[in-house]
Amino acid sequence: MLLSACGVWLVALGLYFVFLRPALLPEDPRYIGVTLERLREAAPGLEAWLRIVFAVMGGHMVGLGIFTLLIAVVLLPYRPSGTAWALAVTGGTTVVLMSAMNFVLHSDFRWMLVLPALFWVLALVAYLRRI
Repeated sequence: MLLSACGVWLVALGLYFVFLRPALLPEDPRYIGVTLERLREAAPGLEAWLRIVFAVMGGHMVGLGIFTLLIAVVLLPYRPSGTAWALAVTGGTTVVLMSAMNFVLHSDFRWMLVLPALFWVLALVAYLRRI
């Protein structure tokens, strides 16, 4: 059930990135150390480019979320060999890495983004313990 929740979260986050996320959040220029106006002046095409980048990234999130739901609902009950390893690597390279990088960036959302990483780890532990 936890892994299914992670899949739903990934789909929702991906849709946010495709349709709602602004190219630059208020924290982005703050991290870079320049005002939004100076950034726009120095790189006038940056925001349009970032919208494309985030649409692609969001599409990947939606795809991963749907695939995660499929794995959680269809595959996990059969416990095929290698599943725990695949879950650990997938979670580590997606939600855990994203959460960690938000701490590096001092993101305003860093504490909220710990939850999906925690849920993924808990899902892996539950799978390993056969809960």
